[in-house]
Amino acid sequence: MVKSREWSRKTREEVITLHRKGNGYKKIAKMLNIPRETIGSIIRKFKAKGTVETLPGRGRKKMLTSTAVRYLKRRVEKCPRVTAEERRKDLSDVGTEVSAQTIRRTLRNEGLHARTPRRTPLLSPKNKKSRLQYAKSHVDKPQKFWDSVLWTDETKLELFGPMDQRYVWRRKNKAYEEKNTLPTVKHGGGSIMLWGCFASAGTGKLQRVQGTMNRAWLQIKGWNILEWPSQSPDLNPIEN
Repeated sequence: MVKSREWSRKTREEVITLHRKGNGYKKIAKMLNIPRETIGSIIRKFKAKGTVETLPGRGRKKMLTSTAVRYLKRRVEKCPRVTAEERRKDLSDVGTEVSAQTIRRTLRNEGLHARTPRRTPLLSPKNKKSRLQYAKSHVDKPQKFWDSVLWTDETKLELFGPMDQRYVWRRKNKAYEEKNTLPTVKHGGGSIMLWGCFASAGTGKLQRVQGTMNRAWLQIKGWNILEWPSQSPDLNPIEN
């Protein structure tokens, strides 16, 4: 059976107000762009119950108590990498039997969604300390200082380089048809190293790197180097 739409309290109140003013079902339906049958249903329920409030008993019954939901949230927020099936077993151990799908739906309703974890540099305690020191030493730098900084980065592009996760729609046993495969070659089939930059004044030209760009090369060019904490590429605006 198809579930009927639950109209908002404000809409139901508008229907009753217009009806009390002497408007007929057809006119109200046209004014509010609501089916005539729905107008009649709202008015009949109001006459029978004396209210437009949603009465108890409507809608999907909750499979989990509020206590179970709080328990589930605490467990997930403490250890977010555990699967819904494992969380189902957790609840089963404390006497609550629900499906993994119910676990997923409950977590989504609580604002928790399954996502691919972002890849970030592994930070040791020493790395974290260096990052904090860097932040403290630069937090009060004037705008003029930051205007003089050239943010740079280089990247290697391969002809057959790694790609983000991709999917293909195919039939069973058709995995190795050419249209369903992703060609690969040794060493990427050729590559090019590119260097880019930007500053407060705008974006620089993309340059091909031929040779090695290291600290000595930069010093020869007369460029001052901004000291940088290790394992911290995410602090560079060009990385974001």
